[in-house]
Amino acid sequence: MTQGNATTQDSRIVSYITATQQLQQGNFRISLPTPTTDDVGQLGSALDELARTLERRYREFQRLNQITTRINAGLLLEEVLEGVYRDFREVIPYNRIGFSLINNETQTVRAVWTKSELPDIHLVDGFTARLKGSSLQKIVETRQPRIINDLCRYLDTHPNSEATQLIVSEGIRSSLTCPLVANGVPVGFVFFSSTQPNTYANVHATVFLNIAEQLSVIVEKGRLVSELSDRNAALRRLNEQKNAFLGMAAHDLRNPISNIFMATELLAEHSSGLPELERVRLAQGIQREADAMLTLLNDLLDVAQIEAATFSVKPEPLALAEFLAGVAERHARLATAKGTQVILDPVADGQVMADPLRLRQVMDNLISNAVKFSPPGSVVRVRASRQDAAWRIEVQDQGPGITPKDRQRLFQDFARLSAAPTGGEKSVGLGLAITRRVVKAHGGQIGVDSEPGRGATFWFTAPTAG
Repeated sequence: MTQGNATTQDSRIVSYITATQQLQQGNFRISLPTPTTDDVGQLGSALDELARTLERRYREFQRLNQITTRINAGLLLEEVLEGVYRDFREVIPYNRIGFSLINNETQTVRAVWTKSELPDIHLVDGFTARLKGSSLQKIVETRQPRIINDLCRYLDTHPNSEATQLIVSEGIRSSLTCPLVANGVPVGFVFFSSTQPNTYANVHATVFLNIAEQLSVIVEKGRLVSELSDRNAALRRLNEQKNAFLGMAAHDLRNPISNIFMATELLAEHSSGLPELERVRLAQGIQREADAMLTLLNDLLDVAQIEAATFSVKPEPLALAEFLAGVAERHARLATAKGTQVILDPVADGQVMADPLRLRQVMDNLISNAVKFSPPGSVVRVRASRQDAAWRIEVQDQGPGITPKDRQRLFQDFARLSAAPTGGEKSVGLGLAITRRVVKAHGGQIGVDSEPGRGATFWFTAPTAG
């Protein structure tokens, strides 16, 4: 009997060896003797379960490879991420997917793409969090997926986690976070999220490590292609701006040059026969046209300096009330020809930290624009108020106001508004763009408060001295 049992056992072991060899060759449909309860029979049962597990994993990896191949056909990052959201349900359940990228310079993580079945998304693209000291840092260090099966319970123990608060408020209850590593460098994270707790309780980490490995390469490729596309788009915009500049500069320089040429021709041919008043009028016209050309050339040089990063400001303490009084008085004289008043409201004592030449350039642009677009006989009002560590300076006009469409391009290069100057004044559309850059160089902000038909108040801030 013992000898018979030994023979039976030996024959089963031979079958197990053959089955193992078949598994090594990728054949998971093995044939095994009917399992029994003895030790050898239990070995056979374990081998049969292993075969089914390996087959399931193999099918999962096959599906994953097919999915990533489809997704990899996309070029731009947006296309890649849309493909992930569309196709990965074959591998993993989710109601929401989010992608974040790591900024290694600032050591922060920024959400760059989110898609969800849920009606509200509270953790939106652009949300930024510090990496160092966060729970994501451990994922980067271990490069292992993290599963949270109950986000509400997790939030009880991590009440300061703003990201968790936001996704829980969306209705998310469990999450799986996979690190994205490209060329050995962590580049970001993919977040699979579910509205049900314990969605990822029984998943196998190796499947998601494989997902993360393949996604890392695809996402990095998409990101690089998107960056290249953005750079090409920027180059196209620069080329369009160059063409616009050439067209506008040619037009805006040709007219004054033509006027100067005609005036000088009249003076040269008929100087002896022209009345004194006419000669003065022609000379003044030449001066006005020359001033217009000089203004245009100075504006263009300022733009060129700013774009070439050679533009700089040299701030110094300035008595603001005295400075604004001088600016307002000069513009009041210039505006008399139009019947417009330029009035400075009383300014409190105090100093502003600013480059005097550049600050005057800002005020000249804002006040001249206010006079230019206001009707004859109107009032342009200048005021300044101190707010904590900054001054807020305003120029208010009684012009046509700013339409919503004009507001969108107000501070852009060569932006010409739908409203026309009320006195036929010329504008190349660079003044406000330069003003914005100068204010920014001082660390300030600039904006406009306006309603169509009710005038406009342009304002900017500049730091107080000290």
